[in-house]
Amino acid sequence: MNANVEALSGVGWMDQFRHRLYSAAILLAVTLGSVWALAIDVRFIYLLVYVWFGVIYGVLLQYGRFCMAAAVRDLFAVKVPRMAVGMMIAVGLYALVAAVVTLTGFSTFHPQPLGWHVLIGGAIFGFGFVFTGGCASGSLYKTGEGNLNSALVVFSIAFSQALVVSASGWFDGLAPAAWAQSAAAKGMPESLSVTRGWFDLFTAGYIWDLKGQTLAELLAVGDSPVTTIFVNTFVNAILPVLGILVALYAFYYRKGFLRKSGKAHLGWSDELAGMWAMCTSSKNTALAGVGLGIFAGLHMWVTGALREHYEIFNFGELLAAMGYTDGLSIQNTVFDPGYWYITTQEAQWGGWVLEKLGVNMMDNVFFGLDNGLPNPLLNAPGFMSIGIILGAAMLALARREFKWKFPTWESAFFAIAGGILMGIGARIAMGCNIGAFFATVTNGDPSGWIFLAGMVGGGYVSVRVFTKWMDWKVAREGGGLL
Repeated sequence: MNANVEALSGVGWMDQFRHRLYSAAILLAVTLGSVWALAIDVRFIYLLVYVWFGVIYGVLLQYGRFCMAAAVRDLFAVKVPRMAVGMMIAVGLYALVAAVVTLTGFSTFHPQPLGWHVLIGGAIFGFGFVFTGGCASGSLYKTGEGNLNSALVVFSIAFSQALVVSASGWFDGLAPAAWAQSAAAKGMPESLSVTRGWFDLFTAGYIWDLKGQTLAELLAVGDSPVTTIFVNTFVNAILPVLGILVALYAFYYRKGFLRKSGKAHLGWSDELAGMWAMCTSSKNTALAGVGLGIFAGLHMWVTGALREHYEIFNFGELLAAMGYTDGLSIQNTVFDPGYWYITTQEAQWGGWVLEKLGVNMMDNVFFGLDNGLPNPLLNAPGFMSIGIILGAAMLALARREFKWKFPTWESAFFAIAGGILMGIGARIAMGCNIGAFFATVTNGDPSGWIFLAGMVGGGYVSVRVFTKWMDWKVAREGGGLL
């Protein structure tokens, strides 16, 4: 008996050692790759900032099982607010750190254009991510856990975006004539076909005519740093976060807390204790939210400081200075948000592959004018996404939570279909759950709350549709057994 126990414990120890060895190997590979890049050119430090912050995001996401799709799904499907609470904690802390970064003068944030597209894109994105089981960031960290279903989501998001921004055909006629007129009046270079392709018309004829503003700019509160920070940080971010937390407590947590307390009525101190209990009900998720908020702000500060050091506005300038001009846009730019972002770099992956297959992907506004199509080995935000996968893999291996999960035909269909919807929604809204919500509201941009409203609405409808489909499937399978 004791020998068997010792044997089993020996197997368990060896398995744990092997997993931790794999985890250490990933860390070593990233470290050696970083040293190699710096040996080539020290200016690659700019790219490596994205790499290492990506690794940190991956570790935190995996540690807290942090996924905005899960937050929406859990609220509507099982009425559990845990993930939504963690998400709000992250938003609040990121807003505070972003305020400090703004005061130092190193903020890299630019407000998103405000219009109907944000709500519609958010709804399409939210409808899609319930079927995939993961948002844009959640799909990346789950890929790092060995979930190949999530890898299919990432693949679908990448290629659906690349095809959307470059597509042209009969549906171009669905674009309003005003878009075509406005786009034609912009005086764009002849290499860009802004008079065809619905997304080019949408971008040049609609998006460019909108204005991106922080709440302080929208309310015209003046140039006082104190007033600006107060409006953008506390009014636009902290107060809504507190309101949402109170709503989550009142509608989803308070009833259970009241039952556990054994009291007939709760006083103010009891209510505050209940709020605290809700926020700390999942230690890992809460700590992940704290970490994501802090490091997302630090990422913006470090990138801004490097831009000032190298006297650049965009990584494309640094690539050109190092002699890497292939894949730059006609403005010598590449996608370089300067903070945590997800879906655009994945669109570049898809576009780069299609370009190598012979499809002209640089004659459109999205790639040709703005974001470029750099080699994936020179794509800084792309390495951030890879860093998320590697960081999640490192922690999953160390915690013995890594496991290859192969999709069934059914789950693969939902992953691809949901990923396509997420890609379409992300491009219409000009961002995903990170770029169009998390990074916006925390930096004073009210458009992020509009995206969240659309995402939650789309997620609610998707939960209802998915539930009805599951009920129909169970009834059908049950009927077949009788």
